[in-house]
Amino acid sequence: MIARLIRWSAHNLVLILLGITLATGAGLYAVTHVPLDAIPDLSDTQVIIYTEYGGQAPQVVEDQVTYPLSTAMLSVPRSHVVRGFSFFGVSFVYVIFDEGTDIYWARSRVLEYLSAASKNLPAGVTPTLGPDATGVGWVYQYAVMAAKRNLAELRTTQDWQVRFAIAKAEGVAEVASVGGFVKQYSVIVDPRRLKSFDISLSKIKDAIRASNMDVGGRVVELAETEFMVRGRGYLRGIADIEQIVLKADAGTPVLIKDVARVVLAPDERRGVTELNGEGEVASGIAVQRFGQNALSVIANIKARISDIQGSLPEGTAIVPVYDRSDLIHRAIATLKSTLIEESIIVALVCLVFLLHLRSAFVAIITLPLGILIAYICMHALGLSSNIMSLGGIAIAIGAMVDAAIVMIENAHKHLERASPDKPRIEVLIEAASEVGPALFFSLLIITVSFLPIFTLEAQEGRLFKPLAFTKTFAMAAAALLSVTVVPALMVIFVRGHIVPEAKNPVNRFLIWVYRPVIQWVLKAKTLTIAVAVAVLAVSVWPATQLGSEFMPSLNEGTLMYMPTTLPGLSITKSAELLQTQNKIIKTFPEVASVFGKAGRAGTATDPAPTEMFETIINLKPETEWRKGVTIDTLIAEMDKALQFPGVSNAWTMPIKARIDMLATGIRTPVGVKVIGTDLKVIEGLARQIETAIKTVPGTSSAFAERIMGGYYLEIEPDRTQLARYGLMVGDVQQVVASGLGAETVTTTVEGRERYGVSIRFPRDLRSDPQAIAREVLIPLPNGASIPLGQVATVKLVQGPASIRTENAQLAAYIFVDARDRDLGGYVADAKKAVAASVKFPAGYYAVWSGQFEYYERAVSRMKIVIPLTLIIIMLLLYLNFRRMTETLIVMLSLPFSLVGGLWLMWWMGFNLSVAVAVGFIALAGVAAETGVIMLIYLDHALEARRKQVAAEGRAFTQSDLYAAIMEGAVERVRPKMMTVVAIMAGLLPIMWSHGTGSEVMQRIAVPMIGGMVSSTILTLVVIPAIYALVKARMGPATAT
Repeated sequence: MIARLIRWSAHNLVLILLGITLATGAGLYAVTHVPLDAIPDLSDTQVIIYTEYGGQAPQVVEDQVTYPLSTAMLSVPRSHVVRGFSFFGVSFVYVIFDEGTDIYWARSRVLEYLSAASKNLPAGVTPTLGPDATGVGWVYQYAVMAAKRNLAELRTTQDWQVRFAIAKAEGVAEVASVGGFVKQYSVIVDPRRLKSFDISLSKIKDAIRASNMDVGGRVVELAETEFMVRGRGYLRGIADIEQIVLKADAGTPVLIKDVARVVLAPDERRGVTELNGEGEVASGIAVQRFGQNALSVIANIKARISDIQGSLPEGTAIVPVYDRSDLIHRAIATLKSTLIEESIIVALVCLVFLLHLRSAFVAIITLPLGILIAYICMHALGLSSNIMSLGGIAIAIGAMVDAAIVMIENAHKHLERASPDKPRIEVLIEAASEVGPALFFSLLIITVSFLPIFTLEAQEGRLFKPLAFTKTFAMAAAALLSVTVVPALMVIFVRGHIVPEAKNPVNRFLIWVYRPVIQWVLKAKTLTIAVAVAVLAVSVWPATQLGSEFMPSLNEGTLMYMPTTLPGLSITKSAELLQTQNKIIKTFPEVASVFGKAGRAGTATDPAPTEMFETIINLKPETEWRKGVTIDTLIAEMDKALQFPGVSNAWTMPIKARIDMLATGIRTPVGVKVIGTDLKVIEGLARQIETAIKTVPGTSSAFAERIMGGYYLEIEPDRTQLARYGLMVGDVQQVVASGLGAETVTTTVEGRERYGVSIRFPRDLRSDPQAIAREVLIPLPNGASIPLGQVATVKLVQGPASIRTENAQLAAYIFVDARDRDLGGYVADAKKAVAASVKFPAGYYAVWSGQFEYYERAVSRMKIVIPLTLIIIMLLLYLNFRRMTETLIVMLSLPFSLVGGLWLMWWMGFNLSVAVAVGFIALAGVAAETGVIMLIYLDHALEARRKQVAAEGRAFTQSDLYAAIMEGAVERVRPKMMTVVAIMAGLLPIMWSHGTGSEVMQRIAVPMIGGMVSSTILTLVVIPAIYALVKARMGPATAT
């Protein structure tokens, strides 16, 4: 059937050329319309429930909000894990779903369960769903700056002008504000004056609320004109608030200004930002919607910023501090240059080996056509063009031209030997039909051998499936082109003077080197095989020396410094420490800018406590770095310079950090989660684990969260005393919430802006427990009032600064950063250290998490994937040869292809990882292909020799077998070396590339290059020896 297709293609050039034109046009359209990105979106489907419970301590938030919501969410279908965070005044519940769950289906199910859970929450507390954003949605961050404006004015510009403009950009789910000061009207009441005028706090609250409203009174008709009735009553500033009447005493009004001061003050801050060590800034974060293309979203954001730039107050500028489009452009540029280099090298290989420019055009045209067809498939499936999808094409380029190379070379051979009167087209068709079917199958083996990659799941699956798709598309396209386009192009281009094989200097050199090798091999077949087995056995040593990791770090060109301080650090001190750190970082000549955030932004996608800093360090191009400085040495230098007491350093990169924190909750490569029922016991165990891990070689930092490190000013009502005065607990709590907690009672409407109005006692009454107990007054039912200290105890205590839960169970995290060690070996040592020194009480246990969690899952999956790959290859080989002998000969060659891969990895200092495993799986298909090509020529030579012997009327002898092997192996060494050199030359640019994304691609290319070297030696040396032994034992009757 394939031979018939080859003949049809060679006779229908117009149709083939029309098909090429259509494929080229469609491919070019796909290239320009496939979205660009740096890496595939590796984040899980997440739905965030965000609940504000103003002024409440973490324990209150956990008990009354997070726990009821978490337990309700455990039953949501397809939910993988429910992660809760209780902070001061806010609750986050992250529901992470199984892979492949549609985000909008997930959101609707969460809403369904949320409607039932909401009735268990305190009155006035309303949970909301976070944005429909991806876990790595922080694609663009900016600072709003002006030399002559203060932080409050800049934050106002961000909140009421910039934020809404950017939110309208296509693909933006949310714009969050952080840093600067949010304005607030603060009514600072004097409790002594309240007592003298006999006015309670609740009276002031009610008066302010009642004095801040506009109303409508339908319409009135005057002089045939309809007038809408409007009652104006909004508070418009300090003067309006001061004039609010509280009561009238003997005809004299008592105004708010008589019992309180009204000032414009900053609202409570839970996050600060700082730029370049020069001081605080107001800033914003644009969050990308799920399923959108990052590059187009960023372009839309920049367009919106450009639109509003002219309308901003004079001197105000929007300065980008993190722009992911830079990473995307760098990553794509790296792969594009690699693809171009590979294409040029492969074309040169064809030219050098064939010494015929027109013949080389067959391969040169076929290669881009195959890439364009792969792009058509990418566009049809909605895949983005990123380092993984382009990497799939990159590792396939060498193999894509294999069929064209072998068919052209075979055509040259046939044309050289054909009689002059035989039509050229018939010679070409015969040459293509002779090797075409087997080549089609060999390309199919490479294609199908990669299919098990599709069984990878979770993060590694999302990372490598685009690569598997594009490699499959590219190889499938190459297989299709080999039996359609290549024969047609051969008819067009393979003409004119062709250098005879005997006069080709490259071919003569190869034969001169290879002939004595094969002669020796045929004399010492058993010894040759024994040496090969010994080499395979020796290769166990480098395999045992290789470390293990989940994935090599992707250099994003931007560092993320994530130090953690001890709990209880004030927001003011956080800002001071942040500025000091940024100043130090900015002194490094490799740093372009440094933007730090302490605490959290106003978004459900940022569950960061105040003690957690996130500093984005934008680096200059590597050409501007000091000589000898690498990303690792730079991190080590910075880490040394940033040693502060009570601060634990951690280093990562922005995208990686977001993915890790979403998938496992751990932002460092390794983490430990201690699960239990009592926070104090959990913290004690976490500290013991921290101490144990610090003794493990390679530990850069280990930090156990100080759960009980928060500071509380605790006011506990005395129920006996309350009963004596006829008070309820609620009466005391109302004064605590309002007078001490600055409860927001209403919101002013000032044009398009909105600001809160809060009530609180003066600072000197809130500064120490004794003053609070003595001066804060509780109103009695009879109109009198008593000091708070008479009905409650006021004391300073320690408690949880924040509370984490995992599937509604209390948890503490230990963040571990390891350097100069492989992940698998490090975790094994750390587990031993923890097991030896930490004893867990009943009901408490530890879970190892972070990248290690992915690593273990990937290892277990690879134990299934790799055998499955071998079974598929064996099945395809059998379908091709229809004989078990040849099938087993090729299968035996696969272990030998491991030899070079293992040794080269050891020499390069690479660890075993999912990327390396993918490289070995790709190698298996390519190694099988080279074995198939060798057997094609051996079988053809044997068949020709058998016919010759039959024609001479004599028996087939061992010398005939050896002569056939010499013919099939030595005389046909050129096409075999062309395929091998093309594949290896196609991979070399990947190995020596150093741009963004090269870290992952190198791990795929290195085992393939090393393996191709050993596989080639095996194919050229060992397979003929095995073939000779097998065919000799089968006897002349079955020698074919």
